[in-house]
Amino acid sequence: MDKSIQNAQEQVHGWRRRLSTPVIALLLGLAAYYVVFSANGLLVYQQKRHESRDLDQQIKTLQQQNDAMQQEIKALKTDPQTIEKEAREHLRYTRPGEVVFTLPNTPASPAKEKK
Repeated sequence: MDKSIQNAQEQVHGWRRRLSTPVIALLLGLAAYYVVFSANGLLVYQQKRHESRDLDQQIKTLQQQNDAMQQEIKALKTDPQTIEKEAREHLRYTRPGEVVFTLPNTPASPAKEKK
């Protein structure tokens, strides 16, 4: 009886060894799949990093535009030359004795020749 118990133990040990390698490989494969493709996986992480870089660039661009507009506003409030330039260009104001010539926005099209 002692040999049969020992034989059974060896069989169980053999089955464990044969099953443990595929089970461990399967678990590692599932873990790797989860790390790459899950909701918080590497692919999503890379996409979010790319979006973050794009948004940072947009923020910098908008900040530069905002600074330029702030300078323009300051100049329109305080700089006499800027105020005069805007009045002349947009409101078509002139100084006494000046004559303003206005040209059409679109060039005249040449007459079409008939065949």
